[in-house]
Amino acid sequence: MKSRLCILLFLVFLFSGAALRAQQKATPKTGEGISSFLLRHNRSPKKYYDDFVELNKKNLGKNNVLKVGVTYVIPPVKKLSGTSAVKGSGKPPAKAPKVGTVLKEPLFGKALADVKVTSNRLAGACFYVVSGHGGPDPGAIGRAGKHELHEDEYAYDIALRLARNLMQEGAKVYMIIQDGRDGIRDASYLSNSKRETCMGNPIPLNQIQRLHQRCTKINALYQKDRKQYSYCRAIFIHIDSRGKGKQTDVFFYHSGKKAESRRLANNMKNTFESKYGKHQPNRGFNGTVSGRNLYVLSHTTPTSVFVELGNIQNTFDQRRLVINSNRQALANWLLEGFLKDYKEKK
Repeated sequence: MKSRLCILLFLVFLFSGAALRAQQKATPKTGEGISSFLLRHNRSPKKYYDDFVELNKKNLGKNNVLKVGVTYVIPPVKKLSGTSAVKGSGKPPAKAPKVGTVLKEPLFGKALADVKVTSNRLAGACFYVVSGHGGPDPGAIGRAGKHELHEDEYAYDIALRLARNLMQEGAKVYMIIQDGRDGIRDASYLSNSKRETCMGNPIPLNQIQRLHQRCTKINALYQKDRKQYSYCRAIFIHIDSRGKGKQTDVFFYHSGKKAESRRLANNMKNTFESKYGKHQPNRGFNGTVSGRNLYVLSHTTPTSVFVELGNIQNTFDQRRLVINSNRQALANWLLEGFLKDYKEKK
């Protein structure tokens, strides 16, 4: 009888211990988001984010914000279902196109619609490329002689060039804002239109509705993509508007709540600084990185970065936009920033 009792107590202790391990709990630090909280407790956000939300949904704030002083359950460690699976997905990774494969993307225009994959440096990566404004909203407007420079047109052209670069490196790429007619253009003064859509859907004029639309589209795509791609990133491309005498360098905003967003922004900035040091050594680079609670950064689930390419009112900054080789250089350097960040992530 005593031996049976001992065995029973041992089993109770064993299973209660396992339950305690499965119910590991902790409180977040000030300003910490779910991803940072999970990383601090040796959990991959891509693998455990959904589990964490499900376990703690009653104690999360709006948009799944962590509350200071509240204790949260940390998801128990799971085993991978296979060595070939994307970490945390339990599904095989999406197959990257082989080097030499020619992809078709009509958005780039007839002359550039065929995209030849030249490397696999971004195999396993997925990008959501978003040019600012569009449709009924031209964004900032500058003037160069008799020409009006619309932010949405120049941001879109650079976004197309970046998307093409990313595809050549083996990445999966979505153009969130689209114009079926423009394609990549080499003209200095780009014609203005209101044709842009959010992947086929009309873009609202109302700012909040417009931003909500693109964030919702990205988040819906990401819920599927995160299961097959080990690295998913969104980039929002804009052009600033300041006084005509204010010359600015490219600067970057990151989400203040995501460490990966800050790292990406810094990698972008460091890349541009290196390029300026090489191509314009006597000029220097004064671009900055800072955290901002911008709507698109705080409402987009995948890690994201917000880029301002210059002051559309300034004559010197306008050269960065109206000279097509400069637009291509901006796209090339943004690509290099992603390559640097992806390499560090791996």
